[in-house]
Order: sequence, then C-alpha cells, then structure tokens
Amino acid sequence: MTPDGAREWDAAIAPNRDDFFGGDLQGIIDHLDYLKDLGITGLYLCPIFEATTNHKYDTTDYFEIDRHFGDKEVFANLVEEAHKRGIKIMLDAVFNHIGYQSAQWQDVLKNGENSPYKDWFHIQEFPITEDKLQNPRELPYHTFAFASYMPKLNTANPEVKDYLLTVATYWIENFDIDAWRLDVANEIDHQFWKDFRKVVLAKKPDLYILGEIWHTSQPWLKGDEFHAVMNYPLSESIKDYFLRQHKKTEQFISEINSQSMYYKQQISEVMFNLLDSHDTERILTTAKGNVQHVKAALTFLYLQKGTPCIYYGTELALIGGPDPDCRRVMPWDRVSEDNDMLNFMKELIQVRKKVASIIQHGTYSLEELKPDILSLKWNYQGKEVQAIFNQSKENVILGRDSVDLASHCQFEDGQQVILPDGFVVYMLD
Repeated sequence: MTPDGAREWDAAIAPNRDDFFGGDLQGIIDHLDYLKDLGITGLYLCPIFEATTNHKYDTTDYFEIDRHFGDKEVFANLVEEAHKRGIKIMLDAVFNHIGYQSAQWQDVLKNGENSPYKDWFHIQEFPITEDKLQNPRELPYHTFAFASYMPKLNTANPEVKDYLLTVATYWIENFDIDAWRLDVANEIDHQFWKDFRKVVLAKKPDLYILGEIWHTSQPWLKGDEFHAVMNYPLSESIKDYFLRQHKKTEQFISEINSQSMYYKQQISEVMFNLLDSHDTERILTTAKGNVQHVKAALTFLYLQKGTPCIYYGTELALIGGPDPDCRRVMPWDRVSEDNDMLNFMKELIQVRKKVASIIQHGTYSLEELKPDILSLKWNYQGKEVQAIFNQSKENVILGRDSVDLASHCQFEDGQQVILPDGFVVYMLD
C-alpha cells in the first residue's frame, strides 16, 4: 500500500525526514533476478515491522509487516523466491527501544504507575505528560538518541526478554529467515544477547547473528553472543585512504594489519565488511564524485577476509549525504548493459567469488612497493591473488600481459600500465 503523499520515485530527490516514496517488498521480489545477476547472495533489510516513521526504527508491532511494505504472505514469498536464487535474508532486530505508538508504551501513558508495562521501560518520573517531553535532554524516561518517540526497553526484565526472544524465534520458525542484524547492540545487556544466541540457534543452527557496534567489539565476540559485527573500523580506514585521501600508505597498512589482529580467525572470516549504509553518507559523495576512487575502495574491501557488502545503488553510482539523504530511492532507470559502474561491480563480485577460498584460508600481506604504490597479496596452497593500487602520481608498469580485473589502466607493448588512481587484480597458480 503506497503511503499517502508519497513523493515521486526519483533518485535526484534528496529525502527529508518525513518523506515516503512507496517502495515495498513486492518491489524486491520483482528485482531478485537483477540481484542474482549482479552476484548478490544475501539481502539485509532495514526494519520491515509495523511502525509510524519512514525509517521504521520505532516499532509499533514486532509481529506484523508494515502495511506500506506488504503483508506476511508477500514476505513469505520474498524469502521463498530469494532462497530459490541462493539469496539469504537478514532482518533488523530493533530490541533496544520500541515505538511511541506501541500498545505497551500507550498503556504506560494511559495508566502510569498502574500499567502492567511500567517496568518494561526505564521511567524516572510519573506521570508522563506532554509538557515533560519538550526538552530531549530532560525526558522522564530513557530513550534511544534522546528521541521521545523511541522509549528504551528494559531488556533485563524477564517479561521483556521473553517477549523479544519470542519475536526473534517467530520469524525464524514461520518464515525461515537466515539472519538477524541487531540494532544498537552495545546498548543492550550481555546476558540478553547470550540468551538470544541460545534460543535462535536452537531454532536454526546456521543462523547468522550480526551486531551493530561501531567500535572494536571483543566482549561480544567470544563465541557466546554474536557471530560478527558491522566492520566500521575497516570502513573508516579504507575511506580515509582511498576516498578522503587523508592517510599515508604506511599508516594505512599499519591500521589494516592492526585490525586483522582484533579477532579470532573464525570471527574475521564472517565479519560484515561495508563502506556505507543507511547511517552514513554514500561513498560516491565521500569521494566527491570520483568514481575511480570508489572502485579502488570497493576492490580493496572485496579482497578482505569477511563478508563484503554494498549498499543498494552503489552499483549504479547513487549519491547521497548523511542520513536521511543517503536513503534515496533506487535509480532503476540507470540499469543498462553499458552502465560502467554496474558492469564493474559484476566483475568485482565474480573476482571475489573466484578467490574466496584463497582469502578465507590464506596468508595475507600488505606492502608499499614504492612510495604510494600499495600491494595486497593472499597465498594459499601454491595459489596467489595479488592487487596493486597506484596511489602515486606516476604510471606503474606491470610486467604481465593479462589480469583478472583492471581499472584505469592501459595496455602498451605487451604490458599493463597502471595509471594514477588505477589498480589491477590477478591470480597466479
């Protein structure tokens, strides 16, 4: 059901905080073949449960699909059709807070201290009246990000925990989802996540549990809570080096090597590696429109241990500033056989699939061959994948005639010449 007042589906429009455009789950189903052709094997959906805002992080009912997106029948069809194409589905678990219009919070507003839900929240003062909501820094209850319309849940309360764990298992049991992404996971107590892991893996042992934490996350990755977290430290290092071009090559190598030691290997193998998301500006905007810098950053990302992920529209050179501008509509009109960025992403994804086992099991080295010429290598059982990124102002001559992926290069006298900002990726057996 298209929301009232939905705006035109146009990627040139920078969304405002209250704008709706009418995208829905059926639209994803209609484009699954596009995603399969691109090489996608998993979809992370931001919240799809009933909520009043456009971002849907203010859940009204965790057991219903938001009517603007479709219904349970459509969602079941999406999961089934995605699975037929080898694509897994990850949903967003917003368990830190709930929406202002939820039945539980509305009961608290109505009945105050007599509400059976008063201990579901962190309330300092009753009654909760409109006049107390004027100053976000002095609210009479805890919230997410000082937003009065998203009261924080008390996940240490057994009733709340039971309710949320029932939500988590419901969508696994009834719809066969493959993963949960856990919103602001570091603001929820560790015991809740330990119990969460037990109940969801009991229902589906290969379910992927991904935490949203923006910093190093060892306390959550000891084997009894999450499988992985969103790898924002890696993201920032890559963007600083390739897109913002703030970092020297030596410093970049040091950062990447340091990050590779953060976690045990089995954690690193399944880290969720990204460059942008619904919470950041888009990488083409970070790169000030320089598509070549974006290609280099994506290529480096796709040659790291972990699970590489692109934000929708990256493959179609979609721009967008900080939230909400980063949430523009998908520019379907740009899809064509001769779209350069789209064809590049298809190639890059296929290269990643080709070298995935070498990356998963191999040994890794980063080296500055000459000033600002970066070499990345993986070795495994006599096989090698190498990438060379020319971050200098000079041409680099590569002494070989064929590569698996090249960008901003020329072929001269039987040799590849890597131009400034160019790169190559090739395999050796």
